[in-house]
Order: sequence, then C-alpha cells, then structure tokens
Amino acid sequence: MAGIDESLPFKPLNMAVLTVSDTRTLKDDTSGDTLEVRIEGAGHKLAARTLLRDDESAVREQVRQWTDDPDIDVIITTGGTGLTGRDVTVEAVRPLFDKEVDGFSVAFHMVSFETIGTSTVQSRACAGLAGGTLIFCLPGSTGAVKDGWDKILALQLDSRHQPCNFVDLMPRFGEE
Repeated sequence: MAGIDESLPFKPLNMAVLTVSDTRTLKDDTSGDTLEVRIEGAGHKLAARTLLRDDESAVREQVRQWTDDPDIDVIITTGGTGLTGRDVTVEAVRPLFDKEVDGFSVAFHMVSFETIGTSTVQSRACAGLAGGTLIFCLPGSTGAVKDGWDKILALQLDSRHQPCNFVDLMPRFGEE
C-alpha cells in the first residue's frame, strides 16, 4: 500500500527555495516561509533561500548556480508559473532540464483541482532534473505551495515513501 513505511530510515535532503516575485520581499514572502517551515518540519535542511524579481536571466542563473552546487539536492521555486507577461519562471528553468518530470505537473493539477477547481488550468507548474538536481516550479500562492508540498513533494521527497520515491532514484540520476 502507498504511504510512509516507518521501518525504513529517513534520509534528509538539502533543499533550496527560490521565490520569484515583483511584489514580495523576504519579509512578506508567505509562500517561501511556508516552504521553509515544511522543509525543516519534515526533517530536511534548507540549504539556501532567496527572492528574485521576475527576470528570466536572473532566475535561470540562480537555478543554474544551485544545480552546480553538489550540496543542493532539490530546488523548489514559487511564483512566475502563470500566464502573464511577467511570469517567466518556466521559461527560465525549463531549458535547464535534462529530463522533465511530466507526472509532477499532472499530479499537481489533480490536487490543485480539489482546492481551486478549474482555475488550476492557469498554472504552468512543472518539474525536471538538471545535472542530477530535482527542480520543482510551483505557483506563487501560499495555497498552491501547500498543495504541492503537502500532497506531492513531502511524500516523494521522503525516503520512506513506498512503493517508490525520488530519494531512492537520486544515486542513479547521473547514469549514462
């Protein structure tokens, strides 16, 4: 049965959080705060956190720096996944993907539909693998971050989750 197998060891991951917003600062970044609390509450380490304006080049460079850092296992972005002209996170990050994790977008829309109904179609939440680092791009709302973390990421980033999880696959991400 799917779920957490308490008899297995928990393996903490090093995670980085990037908020992409033209309107927030670190002082009022509720989505980033929500991720920080949940990451640390789950037993993982927050290795880095920053906030950048909706600037495609700056977002891409920050994510690239983190994917090059061997001490960061997972990057989670929040914001910039919508449809407006200023929403550039997907354009910034997707070119870095070696492989896209298509199922994340599908799963995100399924859980988001339960919360906000058909409005979920306005999100371009996505995920991929870049240089052995997992990257998840979530919308900027605190509700979307809660849905993405609580219903998908908390489980898939827990080494005890069965029948499978991302943590078990991490040593194989560099295979050729």
